[in-house]
Amino acid sequence: MSFSSVKEMKAEAAEKNITLPETVLLHDLSDSSLTREQSVNKMKYVWQVMKAASEGYCEDDRSNSGLTGGNAAKIKKAAAAGKLIGDPFIFEVIEESMKTAECNACMKRIVAAPTAGSCGVLPGVLIPLAKRHMDEPDFEDRIIEALYVAAGFGEVTAARASVSGAEGGCQAEIGTAAAMAAAALTWIGGGTADQCSDAFAIALTNMLGLVCDPVAGLVEVPCINRNAAGAMTAVSSADMALAGIKSDIPADEVIDCMKEVGDVMVSELRETGKGGLAGTPTGREIAARVLKK
Repeated sequence: MSFSSVKEMKAEAAEKNITLPETVLLHDLSDSSLTREQSVNKMKYVWQVMKAASEGYCEDDRSNSGLTGGNAAKIKKAAAAGKLIGDPFIFEVIEESMKTAECNACMKRIVAAPTAGSCGVLPGVLIPLAKRHMDEPDFEDRIIEALYVAAGFGEVTAARASVSGAEGGCQAEIGTAAAMAAAALTWIGGGTADQCSDAFAIALTNMLGLVCDPVAGLVEVPCINRNAAGAMTAVSSADMALAGIKSDIPADEVIDCMKEVGDVMVSELRETGKGGLAGTPTGREIAARVLKK
């Protein structure tokens, strides 16, 4: 039986005196016919695909629409030239999240985490962190644990609300991805189950109301840039939680709130390509140009 709430997931971990990722892993085993080794190997494969998408990125690749390609490389070049404001880790987070999202638009293999449209957020934060700790032999085990944590929170969100932009707006896609990534980062940073929950809630809170308005109906504009924004939200939310800042609204209530917001969102703002940025004069002009191809 899948988790129906974050509260239930944390309570089970506490009752059994096991870690949050172990709790999610055990549920995966009960929901499937997999052995522990098979489940872990599948999660390791997910991580390998995330890394492979990054490694296979080519700045010369372009999507069929011509709207996507080369922007992640621009971040790397601008950072190397000292033109950017943040620090090297932030540069890498932006670059990596955009890399994966661009690969998706260029029809390359990615991990939907939780969707293809939000595929850049989790690898966007985890790959730079893995590079930072590449000399630590056991760090990849922490990454795998973090992916289980992210999966657990994502599972609850899908059960209580939605991870579909067509159903709940981009808050359900980029918002959920940012919240999952925030929980994962918090776990890697040594956070408790409660802190992971706080990080998740803070991130999702900051994404509430985000509309899904893909220009020309394609998962490119503004989706790719939003992956980078979601990754940054994940980092800041994890840092807040690790600093001891709590979410005043529990994670489950934030998820329920997201569902309520999505339910009242007009259809034009839920992946139809009609409203929001897609409905602006320039958005309509781009759509007309793309559709002629």
